[in-house]
Amino acid sequence: MTDARPPFPPFDLDSALAKVQAAEDAWNTRDPHQVALAYTEDSAWRNRDVFVTGREEIIEFLTAKWARELDYALRKSLWDFHDNRIAVRFQYECRNAEGQWFRSYGNELWEFADNGLMRRREASINDLPIKEADRRYFGPRPHSERGPGHDIPLF
Repeated sequence: MTDARPPFPPFDLDSALAKVQAAEDAWNTRDPHQVALAYTEDSAWRNRDVFVTGREEIIEFLTAKWARELDYALRKSLWDFHDNRIAVRFQYECRNAEGQWFRSYGNELWEFADNGLMRRREASINDLPIKEADRRYFGPRPHSERGPGHDIPLF
């Protein structure tokens, strides 16, 4: 386990974009243990109406999330950054056990420790039922869809 996760704050445009893409890539693994390593041992989260503190609770939360949110695929987009904080907007798609697909729209506020680990995450998320035919995300973002010109749509 590492105690540092570059890039480190303070962020510039390139390092903020790299941090956002790294988070997207990690979450698309759907591996709670891997994702939790990007957060401080005492990281504090608000995810919708759920409050989580520390890596063990993060792992429990993500394990339950991905047990009910099947075929999860995420896209994140940098909104803004300053010093040790980054704001992102995101969309993800998943289906439930009954086969209903959803697109979830959200915003996150992130605060980082000096070692590049996230110590605070606040997420506000809204879910929209969609038809399977309306899906736009089919797994992790391909390398050909990264970088300038590949932002996520507003809706």
